[in-house]
Amino acid sequence: MKHMHLAPASIFALAVFTIAPVSAPNPARPTPAEPGGTDWTTFGWDIGRSSASTAPTGIDASNIGSLRRQQVQIEGTVDASAIYLHGVQVGGVPHDVVFVTTIYGATLAVDANDGATLWRYLPPNAASWDRSRQITNSTPAADPTRQFIYAASPDGHIQKLAVADGHAVWSTAITTLPTREKIASPLGYYHGRVIATTGGYIGDAPPYQGHVAILDAESGRLLHVWNSLCSDTLALLDPSRCAESGSAIWGRAGAVIDSTTGHIFVATGNGRWDGRTYWGDATLELDSTATAMLGNYTPANTDALDATDADIGSTSPALLGGGYVAQGGKDGFIRLLDANVMRGSEAHRGGELQRVPTPSGGRLFTALAVLRTDTATWLFAADHGATAAWAFRNGRLTPAWRNTNGGTSPVIAGGLLFVYDPDGGLRVYEPATGKRLALLDCGPGHWNSPIVVDGRIVLPEGNANDHRANSVLDIWLLP
Repeated sequence: MKHMHLAPASIFALAVFTIAPVSAPNPARPTPAEPGGTDWTTFGWDIGRSSASTAPTGIDASNIGSLRRQQVQIEGTVDASAIYLHGVQVGGVPHDVVFVTTIYGATLAVDANDGATLWRYLPPNAASWDRSRQITNSTPAADPTRQFIYAASPDGHIQKLAVADGHAVWSTAITTLPTREKIASPLGYYHGRVIATTGGYIGDAPPYQGHVAILDAESGRLLHVWNSLCSDTLALLDPSRCAESGSAIWGRAGAVIDSTTGHIFVATGNGRWDGRTYWGDATLELDSTATAMLGNYTPANTDALDATDADIGSTSPALLGGGYVAQGGKDGFIRLLDANVMRGSEAHRGGELQRVPTPSGGRLFTALAVLRTDTATWLFAADHGATAAWAFRNGRLTPAWRNTNGGTSPVIAGGLLFVYDPDGGLRVYEPATGKRLALLDCGPGHWNSPIVVDGRIVLPEGNANDHRANSVLDIWLLP
């Protein structure tokens, strides 16, 4: 394997940001959460992207019907999810704050109680891709100090933004060709590092390669890059210099991290697979620095999947515990994998333990949710035509329930299951039985999914494909 040193990353201190006037709280709206609340710092609640919050939310089956919806008008469309920090200082005043990134790279800090925009960060070159096909669907991630967040923009940069006023501490490029390599997945933070992935745009126009980028959270320096095509080049590629194009890492959960080992799990999209340096249509395990591949899997029919646009990379891996991994895809199946069988740098083709149909038997573009209880581990999935749950015991997935309600990425919080229907409406279920407890009114969307934290539900509406200048951020609060 050929090793190359990374060139120093381009780091910029430039930023365009504003601190918006803070609206006076509306006395008719709910008051802020009590001190000592809970944060939601990353897509999927935790670094393993379980989408299963372990914190009390204050929302349960007895009061879900009493929630009041606040529709916050925001500039831009958020085709992703939000994060949330309680009681942080913005402009010298404590606020409960929702952070979102719009498709054209504006990151907003929104007061979670009165809906006021506290600040808005706009990348310096935003005008050059405004209203174009060059977008991002990424969700920010928070620094554990709670003083900074990390956000992506369509120019292929990751920014470290100050919670206090939205200014950029650093901005680093993770691609040399942002017009071809898209940041579609959420960002992650683990042990002082920011983890990001790249894919391609609709139509897969070459050249591009999916890759994992690791940045130093303090300085913004690009530490490591692992390329899923031309993987013997451990540096940021000029996409045209690799003989193959594709193999996007674009699943809704992005890079999934095992909290015990720090290992990084990703799935790749359409692209050549040879089991040596080309890893299209594969589930991959990398070490915590993304410098070595520790395990790999591709379906036995990987060539057919590539030829028919049925890649498994439309869904990120889900960690079930005990070394088991669930991997969805566009071919209508969820595969159960054993990471121990995948282990090693030699090629592993086929060998999945089990295949179960996706909820509707159709393509899966959403993140899987994993709930661990004292008696079982549960797997939840939703696609455009159905929502389903499986119990995972003794190395097998057993169907638990299914309905014909479509949804985006499921979220479990406060003992309830939340599934947003992209055609409109947020359904709330009893996780073990699928019994519907509530249907909360809201508008349509695309890849959006809710967070449920600190006595509130936060859900962006809107579809990136509509390219609208304004959209709605829904915030439900208890009266």
